[in-house]
Amino acid sequence: MNGFFKPQLLVALAFAVFFSACTSTVSISEELSPAELIQRAQEALDRNNYNLAIQYYTALHERNRTNIDLMITAEYHIANIHYKQKKYDLAREELNAVLEYYNTTNWEVLPQHFKILSNIVLKSIEEKESQVNPFLNLFSR
Repeated sequence: MNGFFKPQLLVALAFAVFFSACTSTVSISEELSPAELIQRAQEALDRNNYNLAIQYYTALHERNRTNIDLMITAEYHIANIHYKQKKYDLAREELNAVLEYYNTTNWEVLPQHFKILSNIVLKSIEEKESQVNPFLNLFSR
């Protein structure tokens, strides 16, 4: 798995842990399976509890460091939450870290939907950042 480990990942996860640590944390049972962690994260998202969802995805990532599919799952979803929170710089950094996995010799065995989704979200970030506030156009004439 060393070929999959990237320094950008540490930075992205440090941001995720920092932002989730800024709010209350819950004790996540060690007994929860990966599927249960994902389910609880999705339930938290359904309630717009982004910080709790990040905590579940961070637990998924930390507990499954030998399972690249689960690591990518966690990293993508954390990046997507940051996108929803309009933390575009952080989301871009995290999505690029996800895409780095696909620059390895084993890229074809990775879940391809996260590569596709990461590129779609990155494009959306680019479009959002390139949009000009219409009120600014009135004053620039």
